[in-house]
Amino acid sequence: MSGAFFSHIKYKPDSQEQRIKEEAIAKWVARTAHPPRTVEDEEFINMMEKIDKRLTVPKKTKITNLVDQMYLAEKVKFKNRLAMARKVTISIDIWTKKGLTASFLAVSACYFNVQDSKAEHILLNLKQMVHPHTANSIVTLVEECTEEWGIPKEKIIMIITDNGSNMVSAFRVEEEDTSSDENDSNKDSDEEEEADERYGTLERTPCVVHTLQLVVNMVKKEQAIKRLLDKVRHLVRQFRKSSVATERLLEQCGLILIKDCETRWSSSFLMLSRLLEVKDHVTSVADTMGWDCLLPSEWWPSSKICSFHLQNTQRSYRDVATLAQKMSANMDLRFSCFLDVSASNFSPLAAAACFVDASVSAETLIDNDNDDIQNLLSKAEEYITRSVPYQEEVTDDEDIRNAEVSEVPLQKRPRFRFFSAHRPSSKPKTSKASIRQEVQKFKESLSHANPEESGMDFWSSQSSTMYPLLKPLALDLLAMPASEAFAERVFSLTGDLSSGRRNRARITLERSAFLKLNKV
Repeated sequence: MSGAFFSHIKYKPDSQEQRIKEEAIAKWVARTAHPPRTVEDEEFINMMEKIDKRLTVPKKTKITNLVDQMYLAEKVKFKNRLAMARKVTISIDIWTKKGLTASFLAVSACYFNVQDSKAEHILLNLKQMVHPHTANSIVTLVEECTEEWGIPKEKIIMIITDNGSNMVSAFRVEEEDTSSDENDSNKDSDEEEEADERYGTLERTPCVVHTLQLVVNMVKKEQAIKRLLDKVRHLVRQFRKSSVATERLLEQCGLILIKDCETRWSSSFLMLSRLLEVKDHVTSVADTMGWDCLLPSEWWPSSKICSFHLQNTQRSYRDVATLAQKMSANMDLRFSCFLDVSASNFSPLAAAACFVDASVSAETLIDNDNDDIQNLLSKAEEYITRSVPYQEEVTDDEDIRNAEVSEVPLQKRPRFRFFSAHRPSSKPKTSKASIRQEVQKFKESLSHANPEESGMDFWSSQSSTMYPLLKPLALDLLAMPASEAFAERVFSLTGDLSSGRRNRARITLERSAFLKLNKV
């Protein structure tokens, strides 16, 4: 009797039970990107009363305040993780809302979480941009973001962007013009210092997926293929606009045709693949509808476009052999920054990441006799060696002197002790030869590596005493993403968050995207 009575008494507003449930509701609202007004919906209130009659469902204002507190707490948590991270990769992309009413720059960070021993990719900021989207505007927003999150420039391995001219200009490394006399004098300088300077520069790396898509888009510029794709689109459009044709197609095969989208990767391939899959049914329905369908001579090229392989096409299909040659040459040019050591924009980062990946390194790099691959391997090893700061070994005599100085009370030490010949050495006790020894040890261990094991799992299982220098660097390199696909996911989410009644969201858009995506 008493239990039934108390079951209808509401929790006190400041009670722990009420607070815990309010925070749970706020977390649900934040993580699912629902608007705070959801808690004032009649059906939501009825549902919560069925779950717990003692709970007083909080109002929209209370939930908004709790979500704000959660947002600030999450930012502090990730700031601490970024502070502990050894290296960070920044990824950026620009998105414009439907209707061109606002543009945003998404800035994300990928790093190896040393606490949880795993790679993490998080959204840092979603900053609104004003037109024009100049290189200077992009740099300014990125610098504001890294300053807000406390990410020093020397901690950033690279910045991944698309191939837009504003992105390229924003992070182009300006090379200072030097005279021939200066060049001659520099030849006598230490090689390691020159290499450290070259590899220590903050650099932009093109998104692999965006770059590959530029090569793929060359197919659409070939007139014969373009005409064929236009005819396919027209046929697909007819089906999708006719409920009768769509219903008949569903009755025959249970599938519908797919329309491609200019901004969606592989959408043309998916459109052609589905059309070929239901070829006979499409032809049958089109005949009953009195529509023109593809000719027999057009079905064959459609199938070849779907199985378009550059190397095979150059040898086998004369009608598109020229296009295949152009695409192959364009791919070599666009990916020279990763694969051609003689290219002016070559970066050894990708090769170094492949080298430390035990599932890739042995067969693809080390056991490959191709001269170009061996040059890549050499650059990868050189980069890894340079990435470990040069540290001189400290001799036993220096150890003794340092110990003696450290035993002297602080007040009795010379005031200007940095002029003293016996001042303690600040250089760590690691030689450059150590990293080379670890690299060689790693190469020898690859013969026993499990090819099914990922590179991250391989290094996580290795002893830090065996690879004290190489293991941290390898984990940081393997944490780097090859593309900015994460930013694409951000914009897929923000498109939903800013549609309908929420189409004027600005400030809350960043908060909602941050809490929705950063669940690690």
